[in-house]
Amino acid sequence: MAQAKKILGLIGRGVNYSFSPLIHNTACEALGLPYYYTIFNVADHAFIGDALKGARALGIAGFNVTIPYKQTVVPFLDELSAEAASIMAVNTIVNNDGKLSGHNTDIAGFAAPLLPFKEEIAGQPVCIFGIGGAALAAIEAFRLFFSPSEILLFARDTAKAESMLSDYAAKEEVTPHPIENLHAGNAQYIDMLRHCAVAVNATPVGTKGRPDEMKSIVPLDIGVIRKGQIIYDMVYNPFDTPLLRAAKKAGAVTVPGIEMLIGQASRSFELWTGCTMPVDTVRRNVLDALQSNNQ
Repeated sequence: MAQAKKILGLIGRGVNYSFSPLIHNTACEALGLPYYYTIFNVADHAFIGDALKGARALGIAGFNVTIPYKQTVVPFLDELSAEAASIMAVNTIVNNDGKLSGHNTDIAGFAAPLLPFKEEIAGQPVCIFGIGGAALAAIEAFRLFFSPSEILLFARDTAKAESMLSDYAAKEEVTPHPIENLHAGNAQYIDMLRHCAVAVNATPVGTKGRPDEMKSIVPLDIGVIRKGQIIYDMVYNPFDTPLLRAAKKAGAVTVPGIEMLIGQASRSFELWTGCTMPVDTVRRNVLDALQSNNQ
């Protein structure tokens, strides 16, 4: 008799492009685990409470949470892990007999590919583009693991950036700046970015299938990227985003979004299943899928 499968899924909006089902279903099949991962597109913030209430009733084993609901889910959960509570943003939910616990595996997942550069980052400024849960995870990862001299946050709307940081315990370590000054070619802001040891895109700009897929959140025509700088793009599809291609051309060190994607996924997988993800197998499948997707 076939064993019934437990359901895992991704809560987001307009996220049919996600590679999370491929990642987790590959891992479950490789280990022979009775789970199936799918996508739940939730149309509006107003439906999140009902969605999680339904998950309790149906016994859905767990979720990842992505744009734009990483902060929206928080009030509907029974408990938060320490790292999720530190930034009040959740990317992983575990359902334990109807009790929903929220975790944030983005923080460690973001940090993992940067750990070899720990000494180069310590005591230097870093900057992040974006004002969502992914940006908060990057901020907390820098604070916990890398000891930068300051964290600059570039945003289209600095009021929203301030609002995002309002409940963050270490908000005094983050300085929001309007991104329009950088795009306008303001020399002070160009110099500010060039001095950063790491620049991070924590927005979806550059993602395949979006109207801005051929664009970069960092202006590429005014020489802001320098040789030796670390450019980290959380976008993973395509593998080489416009930002990463420009960074390579400038002689910068590049970190593609697939590294964070798999890093955070492996930690979520362990929370749900208690098993270690077969990362090498997963990475091969994801790279193959990205290659065929971009031919």
